[in-house]
Amino acid sequence: MGITRERFNQGLTYEQYKAQMTQNKEQFERNEALQLSEADLAPFKNLPKSIDVVVVAEDWCGDVVANTPILGRIARESGKLNLRVFVRDQNKDVIAEYMNGQYESIPVFAFYDSDWNELGVWIERPKSVSDLRAQKTREIHQQNPEFGPLGAPTSELSEDVRNRLQAALRDMRSSTAEFYSRETVRELGEMVTQMGTGKAAGRRGNLATATA
Repeated sequence: MGITRERFNQGLTYEQYKAQMTQNKEQFERNEALQLSEADLAPFKNLPKSIDVVVVAEDWCGDVVANTPILGRIARESGKLNLRVFVRDQNKDVIAEYMNGQYESIPVFAFYDSDWNELGVWIERPKSVSDLRAQKTREIHQQNPEFGPLGAPTSELSEDVRNRLQAALRDMRSSTAEFYSRETVRELGEMVTQMGTGKAAGRRGNLATATA
């Protein structure tokens, strides 16, 4: 069926979405402090026209908390992105438009021109981040045989070992957070640069299936 202008206007503004958050709001606001250079903002500022962006989110989702503040900062600093946010589980018709294979992955950032043509969709996180974290997770298991094989149920581990594994994974995610945010800025900038030339940018992010 597709998203219409009327449906888009029913979404929350970025500030309205923040106001209704009940989880992770402090971390969300900390992530808004990301430093953005003029080079980071140039693809967005150089857009010939403003772009409407459908955002699908849930405040419990780590990728939403990591990435949506970046988009919010870019929108504010560039003045070229008009955001409307839809809480996923309250708007099943919206997430149905952006399924990641069989998954309702979030966040979704879907970009539209003034005639409501879809210009591009970005889902969840950069694939480069997923690849890096998968590699580092494998290394954690290889270097710590007591954690068991990758993918084995953690319920089979003793409480002490399970806690140490979880701490190692938290440290890994923290150590890759800067790479994560920079890759998000880079990918969104590349997509918007393509959109600015009048070409659709397709779908990018952590895709479950190959997408044009």
